[in-house]
Amino acid sequence: MFDLTGKVAFVSGASSGIGRASAIALANQGAKVVVAARRLDKLEALAAEIKSHGKEALAVQMDVTKKSEIDAAIAETIKTFGRLDILLNNAGALDYSPFLEMTEEKWDLVIDTNLKGYFLVAQAAAREMAKNKWGRIINIASIASGSAGIGFPQLVHYTASKGGVIGLTEAMAAELGPMGILVNAIGPGGIDTEMTKGMDMSAFNGRLSVKRIGKPEEIAAAVVYLASDEASYTTGATLYVDGGWLAQ
Repeated sequence: MFDLTGKVAFVSGASSGIGRASAIALANQGAKVVVAARRLDKLEALAAEIKSHGKEALAVQMDVTKKSEIDAAIAETIKTFGRLDILLNNAGALDYSPFLEMTEEKWDLVIDTNLKGYFLVAQAAAREMAKNKWGRIINIASIASGSAGIGFPQLVHYTASKGGVIGLTEAMAAELGPMGILVNAIGPGGIDTEMTKGMDMSAFNGRLSVKRIGKPEEIAAAVVYLASDEASYTTGATLYVDGGWLAQ
Protein backbone atom coordinates (compact mmCIF):
# COMPACT_ATOMS: atom_id res chain seq x y z
CA MET A 1 0.00 0.00 0.00
CA PHE A 2 0.93 3.66 -0.49
CA ASP A 3 3.47 2.84 -3.22
CA LEU A 4 4.52 6.06 -4.95
CA THR A 5 7.13 4.57 -7.26
CA GLY A 6 7.35 6.54 -10.49
CA LYS A 7 5.59 9.59 -9.09
CA VAL A 8 7.15 13.04 -8.80
CA ALA A 9 6.29 15.08 -5.71
CA PHE A 10 6.82 18.80 -5.14
CA VAL A 11 6.97 20.02 -1.52
CA SER A 12 6.90 23.71 -0.63
CA GLY A 13 8.18 24.89 2.73
CA ALA A 14 10.41 21.83 2.78
CA SER A 15 13.34 23.26 4.74
CA SER A 16 11.92 22.26 8.14
CA GLY A 17 8.99 20.84 10.09
CA ILE A 18 6.06 19.26 8.29
CA GLY A 19 7.52 19.93 4.84
CA ARG A 20 10.82 18.28 5.63
CA ALA A 21 9.21 15.24 7.26
CA SER A 22 6.77 14.88 4.37
CA ALA A 23 9.50 15.06 1.74
CA ILE A 24 11.34 12.23 3.47
CA ALA A 25 8.15 10.18 3.84
CA LEU A 26 7.21 10.62 0.17
CA ALA A 27 10.72 9.62 -0.91
CA ASN A 28 10.61 6.56 1.35
CA GLN A 29 7.48 5.45 -0.51
CA GLY A 30 9.29 5.69 -3.83
CA ALA A 31 8.51 9.20 -5.10
CA LYS A 32 11.09 11.45 -6.69
CA VAL A 33 10.94 14.58 -4.55
CA VAL A 34 11.47 18.25 -5.32
CA VAL A 35 12.05 20.25 -2.14
CA ALA A 36 11.36 23.98 -2.35
CA ALA A 37 11.74 26.87 0.09
CA ARG A 38 13.71 30.07 0.56
CA ARG A 39 16.60 28.56 2.55
CA LEU A 40 18.64 26.80 -0.11
CA ASP A 41 21.30 25.51 2.27
CA LYS A 42 18.75 23.53 4.27
CA LEU A 43 17.13 22.24 1.09
CA GLU A 44 20.43 21.02 -0.31
CA ALA A 45 21.18 19.22 2.94
CA LEU A 46 17.73 17.58 2.83
CA ALA A 47 18.15 16.54 -0.80
CA ALA A 48 21.55 15.04 0.03
CA GLU A 49 20.01 13.11 2.92
CA ILE A 50 17.28 11.71 0.67
CA LYS A 51 19.82 10.75 -1.98
CA SER A 52 21.99 9.01 0.61
CA HIS A 53 19.16 6.50 1.02
CA GLY A 54 19.11 5.71 -2.69
CA LYS A 55 16.21 8.02 -3.56
CA GLU A 56 16.00 10.90 -6.05
CA ALA A 57 15.65 14.52 -4.96
CA LEU A 58 16.06 18.04 -6.30
CA ALA A 59 16.45 21.24 -4.27
CA VAL A 60 15.00 24.47 -5.71
CA GLN A 61 14.97 27.88 -4.06
CA MET A 62 11.53 29.47 -4.17
CA ASP A 63 9.46 32.15 -2.45
CA VAL A 64 5.74 31.30 -2.74
CA THR A 65 4.84 35.00 -2.81
CA LYS A 66 6.73 35.45 -6.10
CA LYS A 67 5.05 33.96 -9.18
CA SER A 68 8.21 34.14 -11.28
CA GLU A 69 10.07 31.95 -8.78
CA ILE A 70 7.19 29.46 -8.65
CA ASP A 71 7.09 29.17 -12.44
CA ALA A 72 10.86 28.68 -12.55
CA ALA A 73 10.72 25.97 -9.87
CA ILE A 74 7.97 24.05 -11.66
CA ALA A 75 9.87 24.37 -14.96
CA GLU A 76 13.01 22.98 -13.29
CA THR A 77 10.94 20.09 -11.94
CA ILE A 78 9.69 19.19 -15.41
CA LYS A 79 13.16 19.62 -16.92
CA THR A 80 14.67 17.26 -14.34
CA PHE A 81 11.97 14.62 -13.87
CA GLY A 82 9.68 15.07 -16.88
CA ARG A 83 6.40 15.27 -14.97
CA LEU A 84 4.69 16.39 -11.77
CA ASP A 85 2.17 14.21 -9.93
CA ILE A 86 1.95 15.30 -6.30
CA LEU A 87 1.99 18.74 -4.69
CA LEU A 88 2.22 19.44 -0.98
CA ASN A 89 1.38 23.11 -0.39
CA ASN A 90 3.02 23.61 2.99
CA ALA A 91 4.94 26.91 3.04
CA GLY A 92 3.52 29.12 5.74
CA ALA A 93 3.85 32.25 7.84
CA LEU A 94 2.75 32.59 11.48
CA ASP A 95 2.61 35.88 13.35
CA TYR A 96 0.94 36.77 16.64
CA SER A 97 -0.64 40.23 16.51
CA PRO A 98 -3.59 41.65 18.47
CA PHE A 99 -6.35 42.50 15.99
CA LEU A 100 -6.52 46.20 16.89
CA GLU A 101 -2.75 46.54 16.44
CA MET A 102 -2.33 44.35 13.35
CA THR A 103 -0.67 46.23 10.50
CA GLU A 104 -1.60 45.94 6.85
CA GLU A 105 1.92 44.70 6.18
CA LYS A 106 1.53 41.78 8.60
CA TRP A 107 -1.89 40.94 7.16
CA ASP A 108 -0.51 40.94 3.62
CA LEU A 109 2.51 38.80 4.55
CA VAL A 110 0.41 36.04 6.10
CA ILE A 111 -2.36 36.08 3.47
CA ASP A 112 0.10 36.23 0.57
CA THR A 113 2.15 33.34 1.94
CA ASN A 114 -0.57 31.07 3.29
CA LEU A 115 -3.33 31.60 0.73
CA LYS A 116 -2.23 33.41 -2.41
CA GLY A 117 0.96 31.34 -2.47
CA TYR A 118 -1.07 28.13 -2.31
CA PHE A 119 -3.19 29.31 -5.25
CA LEU A 120 -0.18 30.21 -7.36
CA VAL A 121 1.74 26.97 -6.72
CA ALA A 122 -1.35 24.79 -7.14
CA GLN A 123 -2.27 26.47 -10.42
CA ALA A 124 1.20 25.94 -11.88
CA ALA A 125 1.32 22.34 -10.66
CA ALA A 126 -2.21 21.47 -11.82
CA ARG A 127 -1.43 22.59 -15.36
CA GLU A 128 1.27 19.90 -15.46
CA MET A 129 -0.88 17.25 -13.74
CA ALA A 130 -3.70 17.81 -16.22
CA LYS A 131 -1.40 16.70 -19.04
CA ASN A 132 -1.30 13.19 -17.53
CA LYS A 133 -4.87 13.21 -16.16
CA TRP A 134 -3.58 12.24 -12.70
CA GLY A 135 -2.64 14.39 -9.77
CA ARG A 136 -2.76 14.91 -6.03
CA ILE A 137 -2.77 18.35 -4.43
CA ILE A 138 -2.54 18.45 -0.64
CA ASN A 139 -2.92 21.77 1.16
CA ILE A 140 -1.85 22.25 4.76
CA ALA A 141 -4.64 24.05 6.61
CA SER A 142 -5.01 24.17 10.42
CA ILE A 143 -7.41 23.73 13.30
CA ALA A 144 -7.18 27.53 13.38
CA SER A 145 -9.49 27.95 10.41
CA GLY A 146 -12.93 28.93 11.69
CA SER A 147 -16.14 26.93 10.99
CA ALA A 148 -15.30 23.29 11.83
CA GLY A 149 -12.01 24.56 13.17
CA ILE A 150 -11.74 27.40 15.67
CA GLY A 151 -10.73 31.04 15.80
CA PHE A 152 -7.54 31.85 17.71
CA PRO A 153 -7.02 35.24 19.40
CA GLN A 154 -4.17 37.30 17.91
CA LEU A 155 -4.20 35.10 14.80
CA VAL A 156 -6.96 36.77 12.78
CA HIS A 157 -4.82 36.86 9.61
CA TYR A 158 -3.56 33.29 10.07
CA THR A 159 -7.04 31.92 10.81
CA ALA A 160 -8.48 33.77 7.81
CA SER A 161 -5.77 32.38 5.57
CA LYS A 162 -6.29 28.79 6.73
CA GLY A 163 -10.07 29.05 6.43
CA GLY A 164 -9.40 30.29 2.92
CA VAL A 165 -7.20 27.26 2.26
CA ILE A 166 -10.13 24.96 3.10
CA GLY A 167 -12.43 26.91 0.76
CA LEU A 168 -9.74 26.86 -1.92
CA THR A 169 -9.37 23.10 -1.48
CA GLU A 170 -13.09 22.40 -1.86
CA ALA A 171 -13.50 24.63 -4.93
CA MET A 172 -10.39 23.24 -6.62
CA ALA A 173 -11.57 19.69 -5.95
CA ALA A 174 -14.85 20.38 -7.70
CA GLU A 175 -13.17 21.90 -10.74
CA LEU A 176 -10.12 19.64 -11.10
CA GLY A 177 -11.74 16.28 -10.35
CA PRO A 178 -12.82 15.69 -13.97
CA MET A 179 -9.16 16.17 -14.95
CA GLY A 180 -8.08 13.31 -12.67
CA ILE A 181 -6.68 15.66 -10.02
CA LEU A 182 -7.74 15.12 -6.42
CA VAL A 183 -7.43 18.01 -3.96
CA ASN A 184 -7.52 17.63 -0.18
CA ALA A 185 -6.40 19.49 2.93
CA ILE A 186 -4.85 18.44 6.21
CA GLY A 187 -5.68 20.41 9.36
CA PRO A 188 -2.87 19.89 11.87
CA GLY A 189 -3.26 20.70 15.53
CA GLY A 190 -0.29 21.75 17.62
CA ILE A 191 2.82 20.28 16.02
CA ASP A 192 6.39 20.42 17.32
CA THR A 193 8.10 22.38 14.55
CA GLU A 194 10.52 25.26 14.10
CA MET A 195 7.52 27.57 13.71
CA THR A 196 6.10 26.65 17.12
CA LYS A 197 9.40 26.83 19.03
CA GLY A 198 9.11 29.20 21.96
CA MET A 199 5.31 29.05 22.01
CA ASP A 200 3.49 28.04 25.18
CA MET A 201 1.82 24.78 24.16
CA SER A 202 0.33 24.03 27.59
CA ALA A 203 -3.12 25.13 26.39
CA PHE A 204 -2.96 22.48 23.70
CA ASN A 205 -1.91 19.71 26.08
CA GLY A 206 -4.75 20.43 28.48
CA ARG A 207 -7.40 19.99 25.81
CA LEU A 208 -5.89 17.18 23.73
CA SER A 209 -7.20 13.63 24.04
CA VAL A 210 -3.66 12.27 23.71
CA LYS A 211 -2.16 14.90 26.07
CA ARG A 212 0.80 15.84 23.88
CA ILE A 213 1.53 17.92 20.82
CA GLY A 214 2.10 16.15 17.53
CA LYS A 215 5.19 15.30 15.53
CA PRO A 216 5.82 16.38 11.93
CA GLU A 217 6.05 12.71 10.97
CA GLU A 218 2.44 12.20 12.06
CA ILE A 219 1.31 14.79 9.53
CA ALA A 220 3.63 13.29 6.92
CA ALA A 221 1.82 9.95 7.28
CA ALA A 222 -1.45 11.66 6.30
CA VAL A 223 0.32 13.31 3.36
CA VAL A 224 1.48 9.92 2.08
CA TYR A 225 -2.06 8.55 2.27
CA LEU A 226 -3.60 11.47 0.39
CA ALA A 227 -0.84 11.26 -2.24
CA SER A 228 -1.47 7.59 -2.92
CA ASP A 229 -3.83 5.50 -5.04
CA GLU A 230 -5.47 4.38 -1.80
CA ALA A 231 -7.00 7.88 -1.58
CA SER A 232 -8.56 7.60 -5.05
CA TYR A 233 -12.10 8.31 -3.75
CA THR A 234 -11.11 11.15 -1.43
CA THR A 235 -11.29 14.72 -2.69
CA GLY A 236 -12.47 18.05 -1.32
CA ALA A 237 -11.93 16.77 2.21
CA THR A 238 -10.09 18.22 5.19
CA LEU A 239 -8.40 15.59 7.33
CA TYR A 240 -7.85 16.94 10.84
CA VAL A 241 -4.79 15.43 12.53
CA ASP A 242 -5.03 17.21 15.86
CA GLY A 243 -4.75 14.76 18.74
CA GLY A 244 -8.45 15.09 19.45
CA TRP A 245 -8.50 18.89 19.82
CA LEU A 246 -11.71 19.39 17.84
CA ALA A 247 -13.39 16.42 19.54
CA GLN A 248 -13.37 18.14 22.94
